[in-house]
Amino acid sequence: MNKIKQLLNNFVSIFYPRSCVACGNALMQNESHFCLSCLMHLPETNYHLMENSPLDYIFMGRVPVEKVASMLFYKKGNKVQHILHALKYKGDKEVGCFLGEMYGRQLLKSPYYQSVDCIVPIPLHPKKLRMRGYNQSEWIAMGLTRSMNIPYFTDVLLRSEFTETQTKKSRFSRWENVKSVFVTADTEKITGKHVLICDDVLTTGATMEAAITQLEKIERVRVSVATLACAH
Repeated sequence: MNKIKQLLNNFVSIFYPRSCVACGNALMQNESHFCLSCLMHLPETNYHLMENSPLDYIFMGRVPVEKVASMLFYKKGNKVQHILHALKYKGDKEVGCFLGEMYGRQLLKSPYYQSVDCIVPIPLHPKKLRMRGYNQSEWIAMGLTRSMNIPYFTDVLLRSEFTETQTKKSRFSRWENVKSVFVTADTEKITGKHVLICDDVLTTGATMEAAITQLEKIERVRVSVATLACAH
C-alpha cells in the first residue's frame, strides 16, 4: 500500500511539483515545505534563549510581559518575507503549523517558556476570517501545541471590531487602530495560567499590546509572547 501511495505521489509531482516556500525551488521527495538548504539557513534570532533580548524591551512601560521572542528575522525582500506572504495570503497555512511545531521544540529548551500552560493565538475578526478562510496565527498555535504538548484556546481572546490593515500605519496609528478591538470570554480557562500569545510577525507590537492589555485583566494571568518573525 505504501509503495502504491509513493508511486501516486511521484506521478502527481511530475505534473504538480511541490516547491520550497522560501526560494521556490522544487522539493525533493523527503522534503516538506522547505528545501534542505533554506531550512538549514533560516535567519534564526535565538531570542528565546537570551535573558534580555531586544524584543523584551518593546513592551517595557506599556504592559507587563514575562518574555518576548521571535523565531526568525524578517526584512523586506528576504526569504522570511516570502514565507510570511505564503502563510498569510497564499493559503499555505500548513507552513504555519510546520514552523510552529519547529519553534515549539526550541522554546521548550528555554527556561523562560518551560512554565507556559497554554497558547492563545491572536484572533481575526469573523469577517476577515471568512474572507481569508483561516487564521494563520491559529495554525501556528496548532504547531506549538504539537511540540509543547499544551492546549491552545481560540475562544478566550476574541476580536470584536473589524479594523483596517496595519501594514502602512505608524506605531501610534496602529495602536489607535487596535487599542479596543479585543475582548475576552471563558476566562476561567486561563485564570492563574502562564499564557503564550502567538502571532505571525511582531513589528511595533501595537496589536500584541492590545491583546495583552485584555488578558492581563484576568486574575493571576502571566503572559509571554512568541511569533514566527520580527522586524530586523
